[in-house]
Amino acid sequence: MLSNFGTISIILLLTSCIVIFNLSFNDLKSKNIFISKNIYYTALFQTVFSIICFVTLVAGFVISDFSLITVFENSHSSKPLFYKIAGTWGNHEGSLLLWINILVIFSYLFLIYNRNNKKNFRLYTLIIQNFLILGFSFFLLVSSNPFSKIFPIPLEGLGLNPILQDPALAIHPPLLYVGFVGSSIYFSAAISSMLTEYKGKVFAQSIKPWVLISWSFQTLGIIIGSIWAYYELGWGGFWFWDPVENSSLMPWFVMTALMHSTILLEKRKIAYPWVIVLCLSTFILSVTGTFLVRSGVLNSVHTFASDPSRGLYILIFLSTMIFFSLFVFFKKVKKEKYIFSPNSKETFLLFNNWFMAFYLFTLFIGTVYPIFLEVITNTKISIGPPFYNTVIIPVLIPFLFLMAFGPKIKWIKHEFSSFYKSGLILLSAIIINIIIFLNFEKYSILTNIIIISSLFLIIHSITDMIKLLRKSTFDDTPRIISHLGFGLLIFFIGINHNYSIEQDFNLKVGSKETFNEYEIYFESLKSKEEKNYKAVVGNFIFSDLKKNTKEILKPEIRIYKQPETLTYEASIKTRVTSDIYLTMSNISRSDFYNIKFQKKPLMIWIWFSAILISLGGFMRLTKKIL
Repeated sequence: MLSNFGTISIILLLTSCIVIFNLSFNDLKSKNIFISKNIYYTALFQTVFSIICFVTLVAGFVISDFSLITVFENSHSSKPLFYKIAGTWGNHEGSLLLWINILVIFSYLFLIYNRNNKKNFRLYTLIIQNFLILGFSFFLLVSSNPFSKIFPIPLEGLGLNPILQDPALAIHPPLLYVGFVGSSIYFSAAISSMLTEYKGKVFAQSIKPWVLISWSFQTLGIIIGSIWAYYELGWGGFWFWDPVENSSLMPWFVMTALMHSTILLEKRKIAYPWVIVLCLSTFILSVTGTFLVRSGVLNSVHTFASDPSRGLYILIFLSTMIFFSLFVFFKKVKKEKYIFSPNSKETFLLFNNWFMAFYLFTLFIGTVYPIFLEVITNTKISIGPPFYNTVIIPVLIPFLFLMAFGPKIKWIKHEFSSFYKSGLILLSAIIINIIIFLNFEKYSILTNIIIISSLFLIIHSITDMIKLLRKSTFDDTPRIISHLGFGLLIFFIGINHNYSIEQDFNLKVGSKETFNEYEIYFESLKSKEEKNYKAVVGNFIFSDLKKNTKEILKPEIRIYKQPETLTYEASIKTRVTSDIYLTMSNISRSDFYNIKFQKKPLMIWIWFSAILISLGGFMRLTKKIL
């Protein structure tokens, strides 16, 4: 029953796209300044069909309807309810359906929210958006139908990948999808703008809320993914420059550039072609990331659902999008000529864009180059942290100073009068860095310069906030909070990277290891059984010999029942000043266990800083809506 109901919903969704095309093209010919009510009704029905379709699939997972292949392959009756629901988008079919849902909802919201915009601009945006909906929905129906049936009906499912059975990862994909798919709105709006000559300030204002929505959710999604990687994957890091991680970060750089460029277009009515390029690039990069992941081209711990045949469809669809958007761009957009003072906000905003372009180019090369090299020479290479850290980190230094100075620069021309205040802030940053160095007794020239640069931005942001509080005006608060969050993020990452302690050793029950001023005693092992897994739990006593303190750490080796999978769960003790991180893994045919210990300073503040960045975006969005 669910199979038929869900498939019919997809067909109705496809049909609604055709109806909207017909109604919209007819309405374009009408002299009426208002959009036809039939279009609103059809868009509403389309949204309802889409939501019903998704809810139907969720219901299939909740009741464990193993007649559906998607449910059979990605769920099990013993799974907790929360992970049954999360399993809905923990696979290719379900995630694609969620993607389409967000496309449809955003399309409808744009239609009703942007009522003050020009009729033809809204209609063309709706048409382009429905072209995207139609393309992905057809793909869903033909190649990735989540309601395909299996016969005979199995009694049990194969289960959900244990790595996906985690609260953080359950909410990570939907947040990212809002960021990815949210960019479709300004992709469609950009093409509509070119077709209707609807540009300048009004265009910037029409896309600004949607840029903020996608950027804020994308930021939050990346943060949640990093937190998950930290405590779930067992290696103690939060960012590995993994190709799939990079594919989510590349659109974020473009979104950030676009967010600042819309200010230029809104305030000074310049950089329209560049804003259009950024609008198009964001969604194209989002779909590119989807293609790379779904095609199986990328090898990654994040790749859970890949299929080359499906990747081919996405590649064709992506190529069509790129060709069409570029055709319209070169046909409709004329090159702008503008000259402005180097000492102006305009210049500093362009500097921001150049930095984002550099980071994007670095990630793109590092992600795509190994693919091309393998195709051409059949040689497999992996580009990891050393490359990105070497290229990106030094460029962060001038960027941090730019973030501190840029917002204070005036439009058209700025007169630099005194550097006394900035000199004092720089001196304060150097002094704080010296104190940090004396405390940790470890030195790295590059890391310490990064710390000084980030402190410069942090102190600048704090002084800016104090000024706002004195004036009782909070217009610039979202910007300050995001910039402060970024400065804090780089500061805490710098300290974490330079002053972390890591130690690997082998222990058996009853033995201990002493290193630096620490001691780890392997006290005992015990077994436990949960609903969907069995586990061996280690009991370790961690002692800080210098401070005379003790902690109990209990890492686990889990064997999930369905599918039968072995995972290693870290034991983490989070403090204000540092995290104590311990994992254990079994050594075959031995009483010994491999133990990995890490002490990572200020970890919790990395998460706090990253959330601040996202919070600034949500605050700006709330202000924009209200």
